[in-house]
Amino acid sequence: MALYDKPVKLLFRDMVEDLDIQKDEVIERDIIYSWFKTNYPLVKSGTISAHMIKLSINAPSRIHYNVDPNGNDDLLFQIDSKKFRLYDPSSDPDPIYFRPEKEAETNGHDEKEEYDSEFAYERDLQNFLSKNIHLIEPGLSLYFEEEISGIEFPVGNRFIDILAVDDKNNYVVIELKVSRGYDRVVGQILRYMAWIKQNHAEKDQKVRGIIVAREISDDLQLACSEIHNVELYEYNLSIALKKIELPKNDT
Repeated sequence: MALYDKPVKLLFRDMVEDLDIQKDEVIERDIIYSWFKTNYPLVKSGTISAHMIKLSINAPSRIHYNVDPNGNDDLLFQIDSKKFRLYDPSSDPDPIYFRPEKEAETNGHDEKEEYDSEFAYERDLQNFLSKNIHLIEPGLSLYFEEEISGIEFPVGNRFIDILAVDDKNNYVVIELKVSRGYDRVVGQILRYMAWIKQNHAEKDQKVRGIIVAREISDDLQLACSEIHNVELYEYNLSIALKKIELPKNDT
């Protein structure tokens, strides 16, 4: 449900008109935040940041935000993490609407190929858990507001794997590791939790974290033993087979 009489993505177009932004004019991220703070203070920083990505035709992460393939969400071109300009269909590349198809496999197995496979595996894990988030904890639901979901939720110049809300309406930051979970992930998730607490949560909302990994290292267990609001989970994958009976040939 929109906080005002228009959804945030339409308020962005009002901003362009109100600030009289012209073709090729650079739009600073801070100017966008400032305009919303002045005119629509109820819109959260995370929601604004996510819309900057969703409305930027060249931002790869926009695919997570239910982008309209008919072009209704094509407004900006992202110059870098802090600068934007208006989208120019006459000269800019085609907008990104879907994840690019996997490039043809090459012969051999080098380090890059293994990294790419692990990266794709993490995306698969993210996709599965976001659709079955109750498996992590009963009562959890994927964060969703103003057409922005909790998948790859932006926090500054980084992204949370999954942002969820529990049955008490508190935020849960979920970080995924397809291999071993090492202690260095603690600093990462604490940074994300602090950002949500300072920039997105209401005063009465708590923020906690969950780390999901194939294997939790001893160092990670030790590091989290002194942190009351971060939980650790290991996952296991299983495959069930179902035999398909073929039609019998009576002849």
